[in-house]
This record gives sequence, structure tokens and C-alpha cells, in this order.
Amino acid sequence: MLTLGNIFVLMLLATGAAWLWHNHGLRERALERVKRHCAKLDIELLDGNVALKKIGFVKDANGRRRLARVYNFEFTVTGETRHTGTITQFGAHSAQIELAPYPFPFEEKPVLPSAEVIELSQWRQDHNKSRN
Repeated sequence: MLTLGNIFVLMLLATGAAWLWHNHGLRERALERVKRHCAKLDIELLDGNVALKKIGFVKDANGRRRLARVYNFEFTVTGETRHTGTITQFGAHSAQIELAPYPFPFEEKPVLPSAEVIELSQWRQDHNKSRN
């Protein structure tokens, strides 16, 4: 026979399970947002995951303190070193993604041939001669 205490314990367990399920869904949303952000910046997300750093009150864009989840992740640019980043979420909405300073890969630009300077009066004379 179920007593009031047993029902209370079952309700606590059900609430805990629902909370864990909800947090897992929020973590998956954060992971998808980080993957898109890394792809946009052409950097590689390492380990393919985000880890919960803290749940606490964080200032939002309006300066109000709201309950937020902050997740950590690691990324690389060159494949040699790991850099850290964080994503802050207010509920299901991502507020910001912060990346630690990282080096940009150096790409040499092709050397263009030098251009010669043409005076405007000379160009007009040459241009008008070709029209006539």
C-alpha cells in the first residue's frame, strides 16, 4: 500500500528525472549552436561536446541577472593546441559564445603585378583619340 511518504519520494524521483531529461536537451541545443559557430569561423570543435561549467545568475544584454547555464568546450585552429570557449544559455536561448584568444592561420597573399600610374589628362587624351 502506498503511503504519503512513498508518493512524495516517487514525485521527487520523477521530478529529478524530468529535470535531468530537460538539461540533456538544453545541452544538445548548446552543442548544436557551438558546432554551427565553429563551422562559421572555420575552426574545429574538439571532442564534439560541451560540458556544464555552472548554473548561476548571469547578467543578460539588458543588465538584469537571470538564471543561466554556462557550458565549456574546446576548439583548435591549427590542430596543434587546444583553446577553450564558453557558451551561456538562458533557458533554451543561447546568449553568447566566447572564445579564448587564438592565432589566425597565416595565408600568404599572391603578389600582384605592379600597376603603372596614369595621369588623368593623358588618359582623357588617349581615350578621346580612340573615340574619334
